[in-house]
Amino acid sequence: MSSTTRIALIGCGAIGTSVLELLQGDVALEIKAIVVPTDALASAQATAQRLAPRAQVVSSVPADGIDLVVEAAGHAAIEAHVLPALERGTPCIVASVGALSAEGFAERLEAAAVTGGTQVQLIAGAIGAIDALAAARVGGLDTVRYTGRKPPHAWKGTPAEEGRDLGALTAETVIFEGSAREAAMLYPKNANVAATVSLAGLGLDRTFVRLIADPAVTENIHTVEAEGAFGDFELTMRNKPLAANPKTSALTVYSAVRALRNRVAALAI
Repeated sequence: MSSTTRIALIGCGAIGTSVLELLQGDVALEIKAIVVPTDALASAQATAQRLAPRAQVVSSVPADGIDLVVEAAGHAAIEAHVLPALERGTPCIVASVGALSAEGFAERLEAAAVTGGTQVQLIAGAIGAIDALAAARVGGLDTVRYTGRKPPHAWKGTPAEEGRDLGALTAETVIFEGSAREAAMLYPKNANVAATVSLAGLGLDRTFVRLIADPAVTENIHTVEAEGAFGDFELTMRNKPLAANPKTSALTVYSAVRALRNRVAALAI
């Protein structure tokens, strides 16, 4: 392996572009390839020229010369690019954890990594305390509850619009209650956190989720409550939305960059 970790970044939307911005000038991490659909090559090329001029803009992950793949483009990208990369033995970092709500998909990712003798890492994204939750599971968890509260406009383009005018809400409105699996499937661009919390804790079917549209807030607010043999905890995070995409917390980008830097750091936490 070269002294610089050579990265293929899947996706050049709001998250991918923000990752490119933050990695400019990082000598230990080099974006060698930006992977986007064929119809997005031109726009990605323009972004690459500005932020990663040495990167190839391609429609598939190169088979050679890549040390690490980072996904920031959704379920279809995991299917098309992450699974084959894992099977070839290339480690991957996945940001779109909500994709693992699909039946059997987490098992497919794990099997691909086993086949390639490598590892797929799911980042914490917009939520904290994932380390505490995963540690609590070792001792025995009884209940895990996640509540996601966002301004109404952050729920546009989702099932939350069915039967209600989001722009006319004057009070907080519960738009979903159910399991993490249902939440992540119905709200894939808003509920990555629900999937992440469930995978660290009790699983997609035993994690209770409530999603709220609240005109009184401007931030993305995430609350996780857990109880078990370890004791109990309640964590609330008030995340600023990503300027380019209000459905995504800016912390998601920072989480991806942290995961990348931890891969090359002499001391990681």
